[in-house]
Amino acid sequence: MSSVEKPCVGFVGLGKMGMPMARQLVANGYTVYGCDYSPEATRRAVEKIPGAHPASFDTIAKQCHIIILMLPDSTSVEAVLFGSDPPGLASQVARGTIIIDMSSSDPSVTRAFGEKLAEIGVGLVDAPVSGGVKRAVSGTLSIMVGGNDDSIAPIHGLLSAMGSTITRTGPLGSAHAMKALNNYVSAAGLVAACEALRIGQAFGLEPENIVAILNSSTGKNNSTENKLSQFVVSRKFDSGFSLGLMKKDLSIALGLAKEMHIPTAIGDSVLDAWRAAEERFGKGADHTEIYKILEED
Repeated sequence: MSSVEKPCVGFVGLGKMGMPMARQLVANGYTVYGCDYSPEATRRAVEKIPGAHPASFDTIAKQCHIIILMLPDSTSVEAVLFGSDPPGLASQVARGTIIIDMSSSDPSVTRAFGEKLAEIGVGLVDAPVSGGVKRAVSGTLSIMVGGNDDSIAPIHGLLSAMGSTITRTGPLGSAHAMKALNNYVSAAGLVAACEALRIGQAFGLEPENIVAILNSSTGKNNSTENKLSQFVVSRKFDSGFSLGLMKKDLSIALGLAKEMHIPTAIGDSVLDAWRAAEERFGKGADHTEIYKILEED
């Protein structure tokens, strides 16, 4: 497909993840109209994405038939789609528009939004991502995709511009469920890794030696490979993903477990740790600061 054939894309949410994702779209020949929470935030963000156009909701609705949302949660998605001040996208977009929610949203709420949008002839796809800021910058995110074929087929190439792994998960809402479950496993792995680090240090083991041995042994996981040395042992605590967002995703996963009537003894314990960390350090703290709670305990 040549650049002139590529569709115009609206991109709402130009934060730590959204900005490099939008930059990848521009680099792959898409015309991108970007928008953040305020005109000033939009202007600052778009200045860092050469080739992108600053836009408001009404401009995006008029210019783009594919719109990406990269927002913190379902509440933010609801405000963007169905809010009144400013008027939400749902009241302005043309029939046939496809909206891609790449946020980490609640799967049940996503399905409810999909039903409302279908009534006005607008398609909704849930396509959350995994991989963090580093892989957003390199365009190698893992993207989970839920929805019907009619909505997904036209956007596969666009998703491929941002991710190296595109995986269909099933009907609408299934990708958001999978993302929450992924982050549940990730959060549990980080807590376990941090506990092992604390225990080993208390016994007299060197922290870098602990990490190196974990990464050459069966205890290796994403946290031991990509978080312990980089953000915990170094005490930088600046991975780019907030503690509040991790706690939110954990809550979604365990809420889903309750809906399915599946007990989660480990999950409940892990969630307690993240709640304590959020209360102590605030939602905006980096999620690797969970280690500090273990230190204090």
